[in-house]
Amino acid sequence: MSDHRLEVDNLSHAFIKANGEEIRIFQNLQFNVGKGEIVAIVGRSGAGKSTLFNLISGLLKPTAGRIVLQPREDGRAGSIAYMLQKDLLLPWRTILDNAVLGIELQRDVTEADRERARAMLKRYGLDTVAQSYPHALSGGMKQRVALCRTLLADPTVVLLDEPFSALDYETRLMLENDVISLTRSEGTSVILVTHDIDEAIAMSQRVVVLGGRPAQIMREQHIVLTVEGSDGLRDAVSARGAPEFPHYHKEIWNALRASDVAHAST
Repeated sequence: MSDHRLEVDNLSHAFIKANGEEIRIFQNLQFNVGKGEIVAIVGRSGAGKSTLFNLISGLLKPTAGRIVLQPREDGRAGSIAYMLQKDLLLPWRTILDNAVLGIELQRDVTEADRERARAMLKRYGLDTVAQSYPHALSGGMKQRVALCRTLLADPTVVLLDEPFSALDYETRLMLENDVISLTRSEGTSVILVTHDIDEAIAMSQRVVVLGGRPAQIMREQHIVLTVEGSDGLRDAVSARGAPEFPHYHKEIWNALRASDVAHAST
């Protein structure tokens, strides 16, 4: 069995316009995601980041190459959960019923599932609103429910598409920490699409910079941060204070600028 949870192998993709013209989106993308690893993907608007998620999640079929989702350690099939910027909670369902929706789409929900959902809602400070409806919650609380719904589906890989960009800074840091903690406690792998270089560096072990047209990997930056504390483990705040942080920010920013030049020349 591979040490990787997900492999993107020589991936290329194109759309065909009504007039028959081919618009190439990606060219020979190659990267992987390990168990419990967070990989951030950054790039200019229009670089195809959302299309890449649609390919990884199976909503689109690639023109060439392949995406390999490895099985779990016990041999069961791996699974992917996709969390968007919008919480997409159903307004007519309670918070608890929204939280178990991912399970319900796969199979019948059991009382054990509901107990697990109640426990997770409590973990995220949402137990007192479990029987409330989405309209009664703040934006940050709704995103926490959406994160619970994503995790309760027991995925091996989570796709996060700008999930915290609409939140206030404090709530954003709290949810970043939730995801970082998840990878450590559960071994869940995460691919994060973000426009925020700080967020990409603070959360991930690697940052992949997409650029050019068709998009290619312009840089793959490994992130190693020295943080204060007895355990030496980063969180969203300590990561931003690491001495290596400005260096990584500069390198990724320069790679993004280079990708803009590559895009302009195509």
